[in-house]
Amino acid sequence: MSEQRELVRHIAHLSHLELLTPRAEESLRFFRDVLGMEEVVRQGQSVYLRGWGQYEQYCLKLTESAQAGIGHTAFRTVSPQALERCAVAIEQSGYGLGWTDGDQGHGRTYAFLDTDGHKFEIYYETEPYQAPPHLRPALKNQPQKYPARGVSVRQLDHVNLLAQQVEPSSRFLQDHLGLRVSEQIVLDNGTTAGSWLYSGQKAYELVYTVDAKNARGRLHHIAFCVDTREDVMRAADVLIEHDLDIEGGPAKHAIQQTIFLYTFEPGGNRIEICSGGYLIFAPDWEPITWTQAERAKGQAWRTPTIASFHTYGTPIVEE
Repeated sequence: MSEQRELVRHIAHLSHLELLTPRAEESLRFFRDVLGMEEVVRQGQSVYLRGWGQYEQYCLKLTESAQAGIGHTAFRTVSPQALERCAVAIEQSGYGLGWTDGDQGHGRTYAFLDTDGHKFEIYYETEPYQAPPHLRPALKNQPQKYPARGVSVRQLDHVNLLAQQVEPSSRFLQDHLGLRVSEQIVLDNGTTAGSWLYSGQKAYELVYTVDAKNARGRLHHIAFCVDTREDVMRAADVLIEHDLDIEGGPAKHAIQQTIFLYTFEPGGNRIEICSGGYLIFAPDWEPITWTQAERAKGQAWRTPTIASFHTYGTPIVEE
């Protein structure tokens, strides 16, 4: 067995994402009417939206921008002390951007970049969601009633970021946030082509995969979860009813074992609807390593990985 470093947990969970879109109103209709998310508030060029199962106020900050892509990825820490520890370590690394007073629904925030140029934010103080009368649930341990609109996504599941070099960015989050690797792809030449990172028991919340365009700071996709496999199948019907293209799926990933479906929101960003996966209970979990030959076999049911999955990201890079 390989030597294990002491596990020090700093991060509670992936909290929210800021998604950039050049077609703000059409993107808003997609997330609200097709995915079934609730609009929480509007501020400036941004709209804040939530899935029905989020305990925080929102999981998506949709911001109008000249081009598609990701604005920032936010994590909540396990304590105020963990926030301070992470901020000090990141500041010493030279990748820190500094403190802000926070954003809608959460307090003091430390912002930084990873080694590929993606922007991150970490915070601890948060304001739990309080449902208005028309959204109050029958069960007090549920933050909001089920909307029964469109796909009706429960919550933000994960984000996949593209990177020129996967290993430095993955290592940076491991060293400074305490994230751990659940699975990875290592090519025949020894290069890490994919790294799946987790903070608690959910097997992944953030993924780095290699950018085929050799660009920096791009987004591959963001994912929202539903409860069952059948919900993913139903999502396919909902997308078709709204005349939206399905890029891939429904099918099953080999890595992480999630049932998946991929589409694009009107701004051009790739969106995944998913269900399933597994939990990690072992404190001494060893990363699962997939070889180049194993990944060439395709997905879990031997369905081939679609070509655009390897090449498309946002912002779009011109040839």
